[in-house]
Amino acid sequence: MKTYCKQNLKGIKSLIFQLSNKQYTHQAKLLSEATIGQHVRHILEFYQSVFSGLDTKIINYDNRERNLMIGTDKGFAIETIDFICTRLAFDISDELLVLEGNFSDNEANEIQIKTTLFRELAYCLEHSIHHQALIKVGLIELNKLSLIDDTFGLAPATIRYRNLNTK
Repeated sequence: MKTYCKQNLKGIKSLIFQLSNKQYTHQAKLLSEATIGQHVRHILEFYQSVFSGLDTKIINYDNRERNLMIGTDKGFAIETIDFICTRLAFDISDELLVLEGNFSDNEANEIQIKTTLFRELAYCLEHSIHHQALIKVGLIELNKLSLIDDTFGLAPATIRYRNLNTK
């Protein structure tokens, strides 16, 4: 799982390298004024939440640190990706954790769900792919779709399905 997460993050890093800071922070009309940088920040904060929760064995995505610099400074975003990839390279094994969160719009509805580290990394990967699809929309608006390959923002199952059905 760690390998797939690192591969995905390296694809995002490659895109960031190719964008200007103006493009990275462009408020896309098609994304309700959101930026590519904001989507990158959101992706990276979920990984940070997982690593922050390892000491307490509780992961809470709702309480993640929202560091706006990730979404506005390409260099800082790249440094953050490198840090996450370094953490993923550590010899970590799967372990039992608790996912804590409020999945409703009511304040007092926080629940806890049993989970594992690798399950949460799988979630981070799927979450990343979802946001990459939105980033692709931002790239269309910027006329920069050529910066990514056709599989950017596609789930591995979708890629496999398309490969099987185009032969």
